[in-house]
Amino acid sequence: MSLSGVCVTAVESRPGGPSQALKALGEGALGGASQGPVHRPFGARVKAFVALTKPRIIELLLITTVPVMFLAQQGVPDLKLVLVTCLGGYLSAGGANALNMYIDRDIDALMDRTSQRPLVTGMVSPRECMAFGIALAVVSTLLFGLTVNWLSAWLSLGALLFYVVVYTMILKRRTSQNIVWGGIAGCMPVLIGWSSVTNSLSWAPVILFLVMFFWTPPHYWPLSMKVREDYARVGVPMLPVIASNKVVARQIVIYSWVMVVVSLLLTPLGYTGWFYTAVALAAGGWWLWEAHALQNRAKAEATGTKLKEMRLFHWSITYVSLLFVAVAVDPFLR
Repeated sequence: MSLSGVCVTAVESRPGGPSQALKALGEGALGGASQGPVHRPFGARVKAFVALTKPRIIELLLITTVPVMFLAQQGVPDLKLVLVTCLGGYLSAGGANALNMYIDRDIDALMDRTSQRPLVTGMVSPRECMAFGIALAVVSTLLFGLTVNWLSAWLSLGALLFYVVVYTMILKRRTSQNIVWGGIAGCMPVLIGWSSVTNSLSWAPVILFLVMFFWTPPHYWPLSMKVREDYARVGVPMLPVIASNKVVARQIVIYSWVMVVVSLLLTPLGYTGWFYTAVALAAGGWWLWEAHALQNRAKAEATGTKLKEMRLFHWSITYVSLLFVAVAVDPFLR
């Protein structure tokens, strides 16, 4: 999943755009000999390396990490621990994202939405990207292990390896269920947030892990519906590429209902109180309204702008932000 990128060169995003991206990329970015020098000013290079980490995605990961630390502490956790956990999480996720771009550089050059990524533009070479990703992985694991605890370190490393190996290398180009199982990596920050405080795991982070697991497909499939032509062009079998809007919308509704039901399990198990429950019900109810509305538009054969699939995508980010803010606030109201 990528929502971010730093534009470091001009590549046209229209029919013929991918071929222009390939020309800009050159053989050097694909691992061969460079066809010519690429102008790479220092400032743009710094931005390009930051872009490799996909910072906007990491913001979402941190939103799910910090509130769980408040829940685990049943109050305010040690602020130094919060900062170190966030830094370790950023470095680990950033390393995973950089290695993802290294592996996917061939299809990134053919997709409009990824045609300005640093490896495509030549602002960062494949060798630099791989070294950068591995370095972040090593540093983040050691930072977690030496300053937080080794349980958090292994969970972080496991998430990175799952995203890079299982999702990017194995699932992404082979199955329409890629984002379902690949999303497990994005659920791990919940476990890491809890373990960083308690050096253990319990049912509370497992439930929130499952919330994120069932959240990921209905979060990402609407975006995939929007850019299905990009994925079809490079042969990535995202569900909207191989299935009709009706089928995709029905799957979105199913996952949405399971997600909302699972989110309500924290309270009967004694981990949260009335405030979290109220937010989970209100935000979940609105989510289900949007999911069913998308399904109704799909059944009516709506296409293009009339499908309004991005409404659910944007709401999904708001939903998870509200839910996890409630996770953090609830301990103070019980």
